[in-house]
Amino acid sequence: MARKPKLSHLGTRGEARMVDVSEKTPTERVAVAEGRVVMLPKTLDAVLKGDARKGDVLGAARIAGILAAKRTHELIPLCHPLPLTKVEVEIKPDRDLPGLVVRATTKVIGRTGVEMEALTAVTIACLTIYDMAKALERGMRIEAIRLLEKRGGKSGLYQAAEDED
Repeated sequence: MARKPKLSHLGTRGEARMVDVSEKTPTERVAVAEGRVVMLPKTLDAVLKGDARKGDVLGAARIAGILAAKRTHELIPLCHPLPLTKVEVEIKPDRDLPGLVVRATTKVIGRTGVEMEALTAVTIACLTIYDMAKALERGMRIEAIRLLEKRGGKSGLYQAAEDED
């Protein structure tokens, strides 16, 4: 009989709890997440030219993503506060979408992973892009936010399957 995976954030009676990671050995842990902001070609052109009313969309989105990663434990219940050693947010135009692809890489030497920090960085960077460019286009879509890769810890390497686009 297949065993159901155990949810580590639930106690024996089903109550929410923060996982005790004190017995785990600190290791280097890395996570990479990605998301997309799909927009009209003219909106993408304006963002890339710096013609948004609110200013530097990409710069603001990078900073917002980094700050969000550092505050993930304040946003997501039961997340551990982590001493992040790296948060990098890259934003690249993709004319085929058309739109922007946002990728965040987070790193820590610790007892628990940094997947939530990478996902939070991507999400907030995408929301910042939307906020700063909404005067140009309200119909932008934020989509495809997902974990691409996770390294370190007991569970080892995870890599998402390639898109079949």
